Order: sequence, then C-alpha cells, then structure tokens
Amino acid sequence: MIKIFKTFGGYKEINELQKNCWINTTNPTQDEIHKLTSDFGLPNDIILDILDKDERPRIEFDDNQTLIILRIPVETKNDGVPFHTIPLGIFITENFILTLCLQNNEVLPIGQPSPFRDQYEQITDNINFILRLFLRSGSLYLRYLKQINQMTELIEQDLEKSIKNKELSKMLKMEKCLVYFITSVKANELVLAKLRNSKKITTEINEELWEDALIENKQALETSQIYSDIQSGMMDAFASVISNNLNVVMKQLTLISIILMIPTLIASFLGMNIPNYMENSLWAMPAIIAGSLILSFLGVIIFKKRQWF
Repeated sequence: MIKIFKTFGGYKEINELQKNCWINTTNPTQDEIHKLTSDFGLPNDIILDILDKDERPRIEFDDNQTLIILRIPVETKNDGVPFHTIPLGIFITENFILTLCLQNNEVLPIGQPSPFRDQYEQITDNINFILRLFLRSGSLYLRYLKQINQMTELIEQDLEKSIKNKELSKMLKMEKCLVYFITSVKANELVLAKLRNSKKITTEINEELWEDALIENKQALETSQIYSDIQSGMMDAFASVISNNLNVVMKQLTLISIILMIPTLIASFLGMNIPNYMENSLWAMPAIIAGSLILSFLGVIIFKKRQWF
C-alpha cells in the first residue's frame, strides 16, 4: 500500500507528488514496486535491500539522496515467537521523503492518517522526522519488552510445577525475542551515531530530539540485556527444577510399586501348590486380605516417617 502525504507528519493525504511530501509504503505489491522505481525514482536494489527481512541497519549518503535503514519491532502470531524485528527504510531526496517497510507496524501504521497526530504540529524538517522515527522505535522496543517480561512471569509459574519441556520451549522463544532486540537496537544506535557525526543535525530542537532517541535506544538495549541475562539464568535453574520434579515423580512411583508388591508377595507365597494348613479354613481368604492390607499400611507409615512420601 502506498500513501502520499503533504508533510512529513501526515495530517493531509494527497494523490500526487508535491515538494517536501512524504510517501509511506507498506508491503508493496509488484505493481507498487514498479511505481516506486518508475514514478518516484527509487533504485530497485535499494527496494530489495529494504524488503529483505535480514537487512542490517545502515546509513548511506549520496549526492542528492540519503538512505537510512533501521530495524523496528513487530508482533508475530504464527511462528510461536511473539516478537521479532524487521527493517524500515527511509529514502530522502530533494523533493520528498519515502518510507518503506515489508509489513504493517506500529512505528508507521499504514492505516492511520498520521502517526504523529499527538504532536499538533506539522513536521517540515526531514531530519526531525527521522529522529522521531528512531524515538518511536525505541519507545516501542521498551513497550514490547514489558510484555515479554509479563509473558516470562507467567511461564515461570508453570515451570515450577512442570516435568515437561513445553515451558522451556516457551522460554527459549522469549530468549530468541531478546536476542533479536539486542542485535537490532545495537545496530540502530550505530546509525544514530553516524547520523550525529554527519553534521546534518543543525538545530537545537533536533539536537535534543537526537539525545532523547539515543536515551530511548540505550534504555531498550540495557533492558534487553538485563532480561536476557535473567532468562539465561532461569533456563539453567528451571532445567534443574524439571529434572528434580521428574525424580520426585519417579520416587513416588517406586514407593507405590513397593507397597503394591507386599500383597502380591503374600498372594504368591500362599498361592503355591503346597500345603499351608489353611486350605480348609473358611477364614483363610479374609485373613490373607486383612494381613496384606495391614502390612501395606505399615509400609506406608514407615515411608511417611522417613519422609519418603
């Protein structure tokens, strides 16, 4: 989908290119890709780079063009991993700025008229617009990290009673999310540093916005690393817990087998085809059953006193 806005902040959608307009593109079709190359002059190799889900963040300066790629977090619902990161490309020319992403996201939601509606002002500076995207991306990382932490706490409660690997598999998926986040935020921070060193940030407002974006990214990075370290420790601890829970279950089953073996032993011994002086007694069967139950009960009491149960 392609949407063209009169200014960088959105606010007013238009049907054709104008000076200093913003083109927001999400999950383009082949016809839309052809339009990007033919009508907007976007190089085909750049489009392929941005639409590559494994593309690394970077910044490139040309004569009259600038390409910035950052990685942003998105939610996933199909592969079991709740979050991962994808590239968001920003292509800047003298006449317009174009953003391109391979799927819908919360940094630049294609369904909203403006992602910056809460600012109540139009954004006319392309550097200011780019820094706002970095700031929104950092804030989104932090919000998703809180959700990952909440999911992890729920998994912990199940792990304490678990003897299966299902919960450990969920923890591995949480750890995978954190690895994605750490790698992407580190690369985004390098792009921010290169943008600062390019000396394109010339106003005091953009300087403060750059510092805010850098702080958000650093906080997201530190939080991701802390959660990752905690989860690595928990994975080892809960692997031992699961093993211990399994040992407890095996111990209980063994004790039950021993208790059940007592009446089996008595029945086997008295059921042998030899005289035992109880063949003609009417009370033989009840006595044998009562004796088996009493001995089994005594066995349970002994195990209880030894705290084996």
